[in-house]
Amino acid sequence: MTVPVKVWDMPVRLFHWGLAGCIAVCWVSADELQSLHEFSGYAAAALVGVRLVLGTVGNRYARFAQFVRSPRQTAAYAIAVLRHRDHRYLGHNPLGAAMVLLLLLMVAAVAYTGWLQTTDAYWGVEWVEEVHETLADLLLVAIALHVAGVIHASFRHRENLALAMVTGRKRAPVSGDIDH
Repeated sequence: MTVPVKVWDMPVRLFHWGLAGCIAVCWVSADELQSLHEFSGYAAAALVGVRLVLGTVGNRYARFAQFVRSPRQTAAYAIAVLRHRDHRYLGHNPLGAAMVLLLLLMVAAVAYTGWLQTTDAYWGVEWVEEVHETLADLLLVAIALHVAGVIHASFRHRENLALAMVTGRKRAPVSGDIDH
């Protein structure tokens, strides 16, 4: 039996679950509790800023340079997944990395369009509200895909990735696993 290794440090885990909580609060409070909705949106935007910092100066597995792959490598990994020939990654796999970037971008865009609605120039402008709501709906679709990917990878590699994002630990790498 191998000893689990530390992959996700506390700042990354707090970011992840904090962002999930902020998005849930934003979704629940969207129509009824405007002050809470705005506060949670600003908190989500701040968390995206924190994650950008962690992506450049954080620990090994938090750094974008460690896990972001080229479009070609990501497509090759997607094909490997479809063929059930994908390798286990100790950090983010290429599809997970693409999802991290997509989710960060989408949360930033939703927060930005939400903030625009509070400015004098865009307050009450219908198209800004519609873009904000459409982006929020698309964010929920992306989150569903993220969860589906986590479930798939958890079963495929026999490792509870949601639990790893709570404990910070994953199974130690074995032959064939990728740790870079």
